[in-house]
Amino acid sequence: MLEFVVRRLITLAATLAVAALVVFLVMEILPGDPAEVMLGLNAQPDTLAALRTQMGLDRPAPERFISWVLAFLSGDLGISYTYDVPVSELIGERMVVTLPLALMAILISTLIALPSGVLSAMFRGRPADTVIMGIAQLGVAVPNFWFAILLILLFAVTLGWTSAGGFPGFEDGILPALGSLLLPAIALALPQAAILARVTRSSVIDVLGEDYIRTARAKGLPGGIVLWRHAVRNALAAPLTIMGLQFSFLLAGTVIIENVFYLPGLGRLMFQAIAQRDLIVVKDIVVLLVAIVITVNFIIDILYAWADPRLRQADGNV
Repeated sequence: MLEFVVRRLITLAATLAVAALVVFLVMEILPGDPAEVMLGLNAQPDTLAALRTQMGLDRPAPERFISWVLAFLSGDLGISYTYDVPVSELIGERMVVTLPLALMAILISTLIALPSGVLSAMFRGRPADTVIMGIAQLGVAVPNFWFAILLILLFAVTLGWTSAGGFPGFEDGILPALGSLLLPAIALALPQAAILARVTRSSVIDVLGEDYIRTARAKGLPGGIVLWRHAVRNALAAPLTIMGLQFSFLLAGTVIIENVFYLPGLGRLMFQAIAQRDLIVVKDIVVLLVAIVITVNFIIDILYAWADPRLRQADGNV
């Protein structure tokens, strides 16, 4: 087990290093001068030169990359050129919105997808299966921002049950704050729930065809016990894997959804930083999101290896 964990840690570190390099190179090849974009076309040459020096643009790219990585590893995320505050402070303030939003979305997705997938597998080939999978196909095809717009039109504009956007803050109460995140979370969750429902259906159908399921039925066990105690329990591996992978899509989706609902989260901060060419904020947020996704997948790998020793053996034989 220790050898397996060490190999995964090495893979994690290598992936983070490559991701940091890719992010830095993408920022480098973007057209235009960041200092000129921030100051405007009419900025004086000496002002532009001073800002370039402050941003480190007068130094060679390899030197800037190494300095940025070392500072990031030490916890120094730098100072935002637009807001003139530490980037770590900005991220901390916005993460209070983005993290609950992502957690609510994955909870809603799971509560919708798992029962739907199991129900569809139970009635395979029947009208209920057709309806559920048809809705799931629609959920896969429609982008989350369209769901967001439709939810706003229905619940905010037509019914008037909620506001169209904004975030009151947790200092005004937990329930109002979570209530303002409900529609965005649903918009994020619906496409992921559609994917997860299809995976759950396929996994349950595969397990229902196993010999031990036929044996359980032959012993006269009730259908509900066979389904929930034997089939569903053993079919959860694939859905759990998808849930871990979906976390990255939920974080990426916040960039659009937070702008649709005007939420002061991490995604909206990154969108604003890109528009203002605040490179240090963009690089730090992207690498932080990549690190979160890689760490979640690392934890899932470790949990699977702990639960199933065959994975450790297969990994060692590769």
